[in-house]
Amino acid sequence: MQIELNGKPHAIADGSDLAQLIAALELTGKGVAVAVNRQVVPLQLWAGRVLVEADKVDVVRAIGGG
Repeated sequence: MQIELNGKPHAIADGSDLAQLIAALELTGKGVAVAVNRQVVPLQLWAGRVLVEADKVDVVRAIGGG
């Protein structure tokens, strides 16, 4: 199935959830924030948030600095 990831088409397996997507992107534990269709999804809900065709997912990684 096809979703939009950070503005670009991205193929994932049917029934994938946010936790699986983040793991596939090798971002688990890397301090990221995720929004689906412009709504932020808290980390504790990632495993239960199943993605569907054409969902728009934005992943933002926190970067320290000063």
